[in-house]
Amino acid sequence: MTLPASALPIEAPQAFLGVGRSATGKLWRDRLDARGQARAVAIAQRYHLPEMLARVLAGRDVEIEAVEDFLDPTIRKLMPDPFTVTQMEVAAKRIADAAMRGERVAIFGDYDVDGATSAALLAWHLRHCGLDPLIHIPDRLFEGYGPNTEAVRMLAAKGARLLVTVDCGTTSLEPLAEAKKLGLSVVVIDHHQCGEQLPEVDALVNPNRPDDLSGLGYLAAVGLVLVTLVAVNRELRRRGFWSAEMPEPDLLGMLHHVALGTVADVAPLTGLNRAFVAKGLIAMRRRDHVGHTALMDVSRLNGPPEAWHLGFMLGPRINAGGRIGRADLGVRLLLEGDISEAARIAAELDRLNSERRLIEQAAEAQAEAEALASLGTEDKGAVIVTASEGWHPGVVGLVASRLKEKFSRPAFAIALEPGGIGTGSGRSISGVDLGKAVREAVKNGLLMKGGGHAMAAGVTLRKERLAEFRAWMESALAADVANSRHENELFIDGAVSARAVTADFVHTLNRAGPYGAGNPEPVMALPSHQLVFADEVGQSHLRLRFKSGDGAIVNAMAFRAVGQKLGNALVQNRGQQLHVAGSLAVDRWQGAERVQMRVVDVAVPDEGPATIR
Repeated sequence: MTLPASALPIEAPQAFLGVGRSATGKLWRDRLDARGQARAVAIAQRYHLPEMLARVLAGRDVEIEAVEDFLDPTIRKLMPDPFTVTQMEVAAKRIADAAMRGERVAIFGDYDVDGATSAALLAWHLRHCGLDPLIHIPDRLFEGYGPNTEAVRMLAAKGARLLVTVDCGTTSLEPLAEAKKLGLSVVVIDHHQCGEQLPEVDALVNPNRPDDLSGLGYLAAVGLVLVTLVAVNRELRRRGFWSAEMPEPDLLGMLHHVALGTVADVAPLTGLNRAFVAKGLIAMRRRDHVGHTALMDVSRLNGPPEAWHLGFMLGPRINAGGRIGRADLGVRLLLEGDISEAARIAAELDRLNSERRLIEQAAEAQAEAEALASLGTEDKGAVIVTASEGWHPGVVGLVASRLKEKFSRPAFAIALEPGGIGTGSGRSISGVDLGKAVREAVKNGLLMKGGGHAMAAGVTLRKERLAEFRAWMESALAADVANSRHENELFIDGAVSARAVTADFVHTLNRAGPYGAGNPEPVMALPSHQLVFADEVGQSHLRLRFKSGDGAIVNAMAFRAVGQKLGNALVQNRGQQLHVAGSLAVDRWQGAERVQMRVVDVAVPDEGPATIR
């Protein structure tokens, strides 16, 4: 009797290059199982693509029929009917009414990059319609996140008739109730998770509300604003608003904003988001937007921008205004039309970003010491909760993110104010919904307020409840964290030799980009390459060179590795053969292209030759 395939035992895949435990304690896995490898072969054959590009596509679950659309994602094909979003039609009509009547509109945004780009995009559109919108970005220290009653009253006093909140507002019940009392119409455009009670507003456009079936919950707020403006344009077209004197604005010409906000908010680069970022990067490369060009120049960006530049170079500078400077600097830069004024604002954001780094480093060192003490020598504990007086509330999210990366578990960093109130941020790991846990903690009275989404959350609590909050989080998340950390794996897309690592090879891999959350950057392995150079550079980075058996060299960097497991392994194995894993990027310097590997892990090879697969 023959058993069906489903009844046969499944053989666990072998460790990639035999690496069962790397320098960082990971098991290396081939990203493709047998089925994925078969799909990669089929993709390569049908579309005449290089084998490694086909492997990357198969490793991101791209079906054979979808390859061409994936390699060239278009907004036209992926844009849904905006009215599939709950209350979108009501929102579009109310914003169109404001344009037709020439009403004063107030925009209330968040102080992060997604909030700044959302506010700038909406303000640009309203100005195009002949309006002069008020823009309010709250001060992180004095106002906190989201609409507040004082700001709502101030905007009403300035003559606002319509209040539009972007990247906030879903949980702002009392301030938005005050807005209605004052006679303001309110439209909320937000993507954050909802509580049990929704605000009483004219329209709540949020694809994460329980009764929304649009499937657009993965959009950043700025992407949702663009979809809303598509609906507004259509409504105004229906009403005959556009004319030769007032032409319909070209929304696709503003994809710079959408790309920057989407990447900086770590929204998954799948579906419509991927198209937004792919086309937004093309727009940014044209250097036709004054604010974005000033930002790229002050960031010392060499060559055309890529998605990771937005997340690690441009985004942090916009954020710096909201963290430790004037909250509205980012929006002002993105709306500025004068080149010299844009350069001045960008220079100020760059200065604030350097100041932010110093503040963050001091807090990070203190938080790391506290985390090590709480985990103990046995590395026990599901969640890290650190808190201190003197920390700047504007950097606690960054500190939490560093703790999460270093200790591979959810982490909170909380700044305690002299009055005994703490405000902080949490960052999570895959498979652990932090926003849900924080909302439960609010419901149970442990937090004064809090909210967020699966991977990030904000909290406000009294100092005396800190230990209770820590214990509750430990209990609430222990099982999910244990499941998430059970398989500490690094997925490898393929193995290559140094000789094959060329700029053309990297450009080929980048055809499956842009890469980021939801579309992970390919991780390549260099089997048994000699570490011929390792030296500390910058802020705890290591500059490296690896040599293959035929003498070819790959330049590499291990960022923030000094003193960490990865850095220690590299320093201790100078001159030795290592299996190396990392992502590849093209570095441009003085007009020349050089490939650089960003090393994420290494392993000492077992005895015997390693083969390239």
